[in-house]
Amino acid sequence: MLRPRVIPCLLLNESGLVKTEHFKNPKYIGDSMNAIRIFNEKSADELIVLDIEASRHGRGPDFDRIEQFASECYMPVCYGGGITTVEQAAKVFSLGVEKVSIQTAALRELSLVEAISSRFGSQSVVLSVDVKRSRLGQPKLYSFSDGKARKQQWHEWMRSAVDAGAGEILLTAVDREGAMNGLDLELIREAADAVPVPLIANGGVGSLSDIARGLGAGASAVAAGAYFVFKRPHKAVLITYLDESQFAQLGGVSQND
Repeated sequence: MLRPRVIPCLLLNESGLVKTEHFKNPKYIGDSMNAIRIFNEKSADELIVLDIEASRHGRGPDFDRIEQFASECYMPVCYGGGITTVEQAAKVFSLGVEKVSIQTAALRELSLVEAISSRFGSQSVVLSVDVKRSRLGQPKLYSFSDGKARKQQWHEWMRSAVDAGAGEILLTAVDREGAMNGLDLELIREAADAVPVPLIANGGVGSLSDIARGLGAGASAVAAGAYFVFKRPHKAVLITYLDESQFAQLGGVSQND
């Protein structure tokens, strides 16, 4: 039996590896290459690396940096940040990255998703979907690059992107991101019911049971950032990953709310 997909999610800015909470106040936590080496040593199965400044500042991917971490990684990598053309995606793939995560360009129009998937296959395109709840608790599609809610209905946008060729969804609950207070299980269930492609749930993991509950709610995989870089209660930086005994426990942890 294959073990569950549990994916470290690293956020990069110009200073190095950072961690945010609710997408705000990035805290520097160390050198990104060192973190990747640790995840190599701990046999992480996959890695998501997101440049959180590229789209916000209107710049493309930093190919030199991508080449550095891709050459260091022993595991498949998904990269996101600043990709706006098929040519940029092709360059990222040529450097050894297996998947690209697209959000900002896809919110403008889905033609980029269609073009990349047509050329490289749907398995190479991950649609990044950020959802933030309103004051009344209603989930709204959110744009990371400009920090605003969007008019598109998030279910419909996901379905349209899958129809265009997206082969996987990275769903982040903005209200839970970095807080380590549990995944938004209702959001995961709704997303899993809405699209037929694999769903990566992200935002809020603070314990092994949170991961199990996310998988039980319908996620194909669970991504986590703070859980793998901070040690409670004082959030001291300690980069780690699940060991085999913890993976074995996932099958026995209650997956109920």
